[in-house]
Amino acid sequence: MEGSVMVNQSTTNKLIEMRLTAMADAFRIQQDDKSMKEVSFDDRFGMLVDVEYTSRKNNRLKRLIRNAELEQSDACIAGIDYTSGRKLNKSLINRLATCEYITEYRNIFISGATGSGKTYMACAFGLEACKQYYTVKYTRLPDLLLDLEAARIEGTFAKVLSKYTKPLLLIIDEWLLLKLTESESRNLFELIHKRRKKSSTLFCSQFREEGWYERLGGDDNPLADAIMDRIVYDAYKINIESIDPAKDLSMREVYGLDQMQSS
Repeated sequence: MEGSVMVNQSTTNKLIEMRLTAMADAFRIQQDDKSMKEVSFDDRFGMLVDVEYTSRKNNRLKRLIRNAELEQSDACIAGIDYTSGRKLNKSLINRLATCEYITEYRNIFISGATGSGKTYMACAFGLEACKQYYTVKYTRLPDLLLDLEAARIEGTFAKVLSKYTKPLLLIIDEWLLLKLTESESRNLFELIHKRRKKSSTLFCSQFREEGWYERLGGDDNPLADAIMDRIVYDAYKINIESIDPAKDLSMREVYGLDQMQSS
């Protein structure tokens, strides 16, 4: 009996050393459960593997969500409000929630006024992508442009650029709030070009696609056409519109974000 205990302890220690901690904990529980003596070795071993497998999948999901740095980490597809005076294409939203667009390397445009729920919806799509174990990153365009410009000056452009090119889904919020400078559009073009046909990008903007060309510099910027060409083709578009502006509710109010920010 003592020898068996020593063997079991040695097995537990080896599992921990191999970083199979969930399996080690499950193994300890099995040893203390007398009813397990009636279970076959194959079934017991399968149970241990299932515990470790589930633990690793859960840890991976938590890591993906944490690394995504979603602006609203509690956003979810089921939480999207369809009753607050906005015109939304529910069938399209549910279809995009399957993340098929990521396997097709297609982009998503979400446009709407301030408080219309663009960021919430984008983060909900981001969470669904994490649940399917896709790498996701959320960023604001002003932050992204500052990051790339600083990297250009410091000589680390390629390294910083890879931070935004590697995620299979990149969410860019506050897209084209301001007209870009020549250097900003050059850096943005590098990013857009490298992501093309290799990953998906979700753009959140107060302005519809028709106004983007001018904010990219229009006819004065030769890169405006190049950027638009690389992001518009085959993109899915969600335009959040008010059915009756007089009765429309701000999504900040619906989701309780104003209260959270003021508290």
